[in-house]
Formats: sequence, structure tokens, C-alpha cells
Amino acid sequence: MSTLYDLDDGRLEDLTPSAKLVYLVMDRAEDELTQQGIIEETTLAPRTVRHALTRLEDLGVVVSHPSFEDARQRVYTISVPDEE
Repeated sequence: MSTLYDLDDGRLEDLTPSAKLVYLVMDRAEDELTQQGIIEETTLAPRTVRHALTRLEDLGVVVSHPSFEDARQRVYTISVPDEE
């Protein structure tokens, strides 16, 4: 398990506290999370979670794909860096 501080390239340094919270909740999750799952875990507003996920995806630290259980939803997970 990584932590927010393991990313020494500074990608997360300028994020809002809510985006950092979303990252930490996802990092500690044992499985992928839906947006609703993240909302429930963080108690943040849906719009706040959507914005945080967009920023985290833009930074490349979170990836998403359609849910296999419900294609209308997306599931999110921490991006695993490529091994060199």
C-alpha cells in the first residue's frame, strides 16, 4: 500500500484537502470503489467527489473503468506505477 507521501514527484502536493481525502480513502480500500462508495466513505458532497476524481485522474494517480456489474457506473482505483 502506498501513501500520499510516497508520491515524491509532487503530483498531489497542490491538491485540495478533499481530493487528498479521496485519494487516501481509495488507497486504503481493499477493492475498487464507485463514486457512491467514495461519497459514503468520505461523507463529502457528490460534486466535491466528482471534482476530486477528475483532478486525480488528470494527474494519473487514479484510473477508472465501467463497472462490470452496472455499466452506467464507473469504478475507481489507485493507478499502479509501471515497474522499470
